[in-house]
Amino acid sequence: MVKPFRHRLLTLKDAELSLRAELAQSGEPVGGYAPALRRLHEANARELELIIDDEGWPTPDAAGEDGAEAAWLIAMHAVSRPSFMRRCLGLLKGAANRGEVPPRQAAMLEDRIRALEGRPQRYGTQLDWQDGVLTPLAVEEPETVDARRAAVGLAPLAETIATARDSARHDGAPPPEEWEASSEVLEALARDVGWR
Repeated sequence: MVKPFRHRLLTLKDAELSLRAELAQSGEPVGGYAPALRRLHEANARELELIIDDEGWPTPDAAGEDGAEAAWLIAMHAVSRPSFMRRCLGLLKGAANRGEVPPRQAAMLEDRIRALEGRPQRYGTQLDWQDGVLTPLAVEEPETVDARRAAVGLAPLAETIATARDSARHDGAPPPEEWEASSEVLEALARDVGWR
């Protein structure tokens, strides 16, 4: 049975989409981590934490497919809260092992955490610009990455890279210089909040 907190999760997700659109239209440089976006991510993480404390991880059965997806996105963006992201990963892995959530969600959150910690990722889901081309961050045991990806429902890495590069070209992704500035800000954040 879908619980009332589904609506709250969707409201949090919509608030982020709205703020991102507002920032894009404001002409604010893409590079960096806008203070308003960081504040929103932190507020959303606090709200998700309250839901988790009361109800456990929001699975599709409890929050609907869209609510569960919103919870996962909030966890993915809680980059200034290392212990909370790690807690979410543990909960997501447990839920994935029980077949309650798509295993790709836990895999992508694990890669995000590993990247923030400065460690190689397991699934190659986190990309960055290198020499003007979108490329996965370092991957542990790259020769077996596609087997790990298939096990969690992700397409082969080469296919994902091609799709991401094509999307970046068509969607007007930020130029590598702006992305590099953003990466430097996130690197400083990672050190500041205790990822490294």
